[in-house]
Amino acid sequence: MQYWLPNLHTPRWSLIAEVLTVRAALELEVFTRTTVRVYAGERNLDRPVRWVHTGEIPDIHRFLTGQEMLLTAGLGMGATPLEQRAFIRRLADAHAAVLVIELAGRVFDSMPEAVIEEAEEVGLPLVGLADEIPFVETSAQVHEILVGMRVKQLIAEEATSQAFMDLLLADEDYVGVVRELARRTGHPVVLEDVTHQMLAYGGATPEADRVVDEWTAHSRAIHERHPSLLAQDAGVPTAPAASFREVAPCARQPVVLRGESWGWLHLLHGGRRPSPPELRTLERAAAAVAISLLSERESGARASQRQTALLNRLLLGDITGERFVTLSLALGQDLRGRDLIVVTAWAGGDEATKDHLLARLLQEVGWPAVVGDTGDFDVAVVGLPARADATHVQTLLTDHGTRAGISRIVEPTALPLALRQSRSAASVAAAASTTEVRHFDDLGALRLLVALSEGPELRRYVEDELGPLLEHDALVKNPLLPTLRTFLDCGGNKARAAEELFIQRRTLYHRLDKLSEILGLDLTQVSNQQRLQLAVRGHDLLRKPTLRRT
Repeated sequence: MQYWLPNLHTPRWSLIAEVLTVRAALELEVFTRTTVRVYAGERNLDRPVRWVHTGEIPDIHRFLTGQEMLLTAGLGMGATPLEQRAFIRRLADAHAAVLVIELAGRVFDSMPEAVIEEAEEVGLPLVGLADEIPFVETSAQVHEILVGMRVKQLIAEEATSQAFMDLLLADEDYVGVVRELARRTGHPVVLEDVTHQMLAYGGATPEADRVVDEWTAHSRAIHERHPSLLAQDAGVPTAPAASFREVAPCARQPVVLRGESWGWLHLLHGGRRPSPPELRTLERAAAAVAISLLSERESGARASQRQTALLNRLLLGDITGERFVTLSLALGQDLRGRDLIVVTAWAGGDEATKDHLLARLLQEVGWPAVVGDTGDFDVAVVGLPARADATHVQTLLTDHGTRAGISRIVEPTALPLALRQSRSAASVAAAASTTEVRHFDDLGALRLLVALSEGPELRRYVEDELGPLLEHDALVKNPLLPTLRTFLDCGGNKARAAEELFIQRRTLYHRLDKLSEILGLDLTQVSNQQRLQLAVRGHDLLRKPTLRRT
């Protein structure tokens, strides 16, 4: 295969390019001084040129390390077709980028057919020059371009490193690094930990969203079952590109923390292999993630802060439920297309024992959730798995002795309402005498008490109904309110109440008489029992921790 390469006085290459190709090198000024013809290997003219070498000896291949432009007058190629074919094969085996031969009559005045045939067979670009040109100038011009490219590459890499360093100095965490990596490469980026849990997602696109939808399949089935792709992830072509695109349309870089793998950064390129600068940016981003993790005082602290901040924005009405779901995906929690509930759990008032059990439980079962710390309470927006309902969550929390409230199942648009529902249920659960998990639909009339507890009305009612009794109990060693609470919980059944209190009936009768005297009410009347029941429940709600408003 032969064609004339036109002499272009305005080169098509640019210093912005990452590599100098054979095609671009042949357009340098020194080659415009003669006629350039490509005799073979046209399909490989976009090979990179890393260096220029000249030589006139038969074993010149021993001094090549790959990607060289070899300039020769042909003195060492041999006189017979057999020798010439062997010379071409040796150059191809040494991974030469291109062979450029002077055809000015010193050795050849035309390109030997054996050389053309062998070069075409092995795919080695073969170029003939009609006239002599100074090889030293050729080397100088090529090397000037290569040095210029390398300088620009170093400047770009320094700018990238500085950008990530600026993020760390600004106290950004790995979410900010992922966002910057996606912006600089133009590709969606996912950060996962060593358990393949997605922690951050930046640069979202519809195509990347589909990959994220099946993240376990992508992360485990693709990368873990195809270890040969790890070399490809680093830019080493160990398999055909088509196979790479079909099996793993992403580049993966490990995040190494204290000598051990902490997780991976995935660059979702969708089958368009990332360029070397993009791969180097991926490496620097992985290092920045590791530094951000080392700077955190405790693992997961920054992630918890971000999720808390996102929940606060929802509580304040700063964002809609739909926007909340979108922003949750950027934090690695995919709530899209799922039934949603809100859980509010009492973490306990003692800071020494507060361990945010809710977050740990949801992480262990693998349900996506945004969990925030609001003081004495943890709040979570949970994406239920397929065919699951709130009962699964209620059972999970009950089995671990958690006081919590659960909302109804809602769509994203109703998340603000679900927050209020779970808060009401959690207030009742926190006020209960025993550990329990309450669902909003099971509250009944207690919903009204919870609503009233946010204002002065309930306090006034409790004071009006129980004020004398509370004053009495404050002055004695044996308060009577527990007796009243048990009596009312037993529906006014004295025998059951005495049994629950582990006292004789005569003692109970004496206490009830005393209560009637203090309260000025006949405790045998159902209407009085109902009003006192509301007052006792209201008193319990008011004396338990309340949800902090932000």
